[in-house]
Amino acid sequence: MKNILAIILLISSISNAQYAVKGSMSPKIKSDWVILYKLEGTKQVFVNNTTIKTDSILVGGKKKAVGNFEIKLPASAKPGAYRARYRLEGAGFVDFFYNNENVSFIFNPDYPQEAIAFQESLENKLYNSYMKDISMAQQKLDSIQVAVLQDPSLDLKGYYQKTYHKVDVVQKKYNQEAKDKYIAPFVKASARSNPKEILTSANDYLSNIKNTFFDTLDFSNNVLINSSFLTNRILDYVFYINFSDDEVQQQILYKKSIETVLSKIKNDSYKKDIIQFLIEKFEDSKNIEIIDYLFENHYNKLPTGLQDQKFKAEKIALFAVEVGRIAPDFSWNENGRNLNLSTLNDADQYVVVFWSTACSHCLREIPKLYTYMKDKTTMKVIAFALEDDGFVWNTYKETNLQGWHNILGLKKWKNETAKTYQVYSTPTYLILDKNKKIIAKPNEFNDVLAFLDKI
Repeated sequence: MKNILAIILLISSISNAQYAVKGSMSPKIKSDWVILYKLEGTKQVFVNNTTIKTDSILVGGKKKAVGNFEIKLPASAKPGAYRARYRLEGAGFVDFFYNNENVSFIFNPDYPQEAIAFQESLENKLYNSYMKDISMAQQKLDSIQVAVLQDPSLDLKGYYQKTYHKVDVVQKKYNQEAKDKYIAPFVKASARSNPKEILTSANDYLSNIKNTFFDTLDFSNNVLINSSFLTNRILDYVFYINFSDDEVQQQILYKKSIETVLSKIKNDSYKKDIIQFLIEKFEDSKNIEIIDYLFENHYNKLPTGLQDQKFKAEKIALFAVEVGRIAPDFSWNENGRNLNLSTLNDADQYVVVFWSTACSHCLREIPKLYTYMKDKTTMKVIAFALEDDGFVWNTYKETNLQGWHNILGLKKWKNETAKTYQVYSTPTYLILDKNKKIIAKPNEFNDVLAFLDKI
């Protein structure tokens, strides 16, 4: 009976074992915190956090500051890909795998993934060794291929075959060593589909990369999905593999690459996450055409119950007043008539300016704009005044702004039109064409004049 109880207690202690993640960064950075996340699809799920402690070590007889941290994992922590973040932006995190073992590593916080060494964790050590070995072998194969593309007269077929075989040997070795381990799908998915014979045409070489890019990627594998692996590959394919210096061609390539990527994903929930992920990436460059394309051709075609209506509303509002958009409509009363921006038809171009009689910059620029616009017979100004009350504005516009469309926007910064147009300061300028499409959003008054001079 005692032996049975001992075994039960041993099993219980193993099943409830609490593991830790330890990191040592050199040099020490200013940040004094680390947050641990578990990666699930394109999301980061909070696990725990801790502070970075500063210690000193002797290097060449001199003291050097290093940052150390330790994060206890909950007993319920599941195997997966994890991220230790110590900066909000840029190279500010370390990704690693956890599979019921302690994980410890040292790294350079400015080059975390390139300069990391694992001291504990068999799985991470093995994966790191694989990445180093396969990268060296692959780089040698690529250098042979590039040399022939640069000089087709070179006879490197034998050398290529030998190196191709070496890449294959390295891959098979690690496939075997990683078998039944958590990292196995990552090792398998990292393999490149290299051509068996050396290629002498750059077009053939690039076509091979594009056509075989997804050969080893399994978009139904939950282990790969719940990591940064597939999202990084998608970014590479969309933004780097499919690249053109020509802006029109680049938009075409973006759309084609998006179609290719999304055709690989059969799970609607994961597809939704990837579409949202891509929308946010194109948000960085304000590529409205591609964002619209993603919504219209993919996101809106997902099952209705799966679509995140809050996400859609936020993005629609965020890009409502970007260049290329039709300006959001608003109405006002002018000389006893109700007017709407959308139906206004008295000019070929419109300058919309959000201003205020309490704004010193506005009081300097508005008179200059008024003088400039006197000779612009095909243009009209829509002056939207953000005020707490209309007392000063009413006198000012009657005296100084005759001939303009003058609108009083009460509640100032809380005015609904101002919020729709994302007006955070005055004056704010927009230039519209006859159809009320936004054709420019100049930041400075001189930029306004420069743009109008070109029309």
